[in-house]
Amino acid sequence: MLVLLPPSEGKAASGRGAPLKPESLSLPGLAAARAAVLDELVDLCAGDEVKAREVLGLSEGLRGEVAKNAALRTAGARPAGEVYTGVLYDALDLASLDPAAKRRAARSLLVFSGLWGALRVTDRIPSYRCSMGVRLPGLGALGAHWRGPLADVLPAAAGAGLVLDLRSAAYAAAWQPKGEVAGRTATVRVLHAPTRKVVSHFNKATKGRIVRSLLSSGAAPKHPGELVTALRDLGYVVEAQAPARAGRAWALDVLVDDVH
Repeated sequence: MLVLLPPSEGKAASGRGAPLKPESLSLPGLAAARAAVLDELVDLCAGDEVKAREVLGLSEGLRGEVAKNAALRTAGARPAGEVYTGVLYDALDLASLDPAAKRRAARSLLVFSGLWGALRVTDRIPSYRCSMGVRLPGLGALGAHWRGPLADVLPAAAGAGLVLDLRSAAYAAAWQPKGEVAGRTATVRVLHAPTRKVVSHFNKATKGRIVRSLLSSGAAPKHPGELVTALRDLGYVVEAQAPARAGRAWALDVLVDDVH
């Protein structure tokens, strides 16, 4: 199973250990595309702060994020699973998983990123600020920059098993599973059952809990239909819609009564 996650806007501070080693990151087929974004982002943020804030969509109160990006090559790095914080990652709570569940997380979780393309949670990175919606002056829109490299690399990373896609729209646009891979992909919405509306905070927290439940239980669904059964066995209320034709993903709605 491969689980596709968005990153978080909030990030923990960089570690005090060794700095980034780009060659150590997983998915080495993304190395050239990563280097291009890293080079331009560091140069931008080391130069004109006002321009950097404009490009990154940052208020003056977040000017420290510009300095953080300027120091990406020398800042201490830590596992991506520790760097990403926020609602989804708080609910997932990787640090408290048992050893077997942590091994499953290392194998199955893939976090999308405007700077790195995609990462395993064990990849060591510094804290940064660069969303997929950014348009860099040289490279242009990052979503478009990543589309080709991710299409080259991710089908192999998906292997022959289930792909559980929990990304937000901006990150989902950077890679859409095609053909046979799409047929074993499931996208998930989380709905407040009484109103059948998506609530942003509620949506993220529940997705984090879903991933934690799957990792902790050891469930290993190989197809979206098996995922529906696994989630129901774990106590979730799930409505599933199989694709109308080949080459499309399954659509799952998880219904929850309590918004928290």
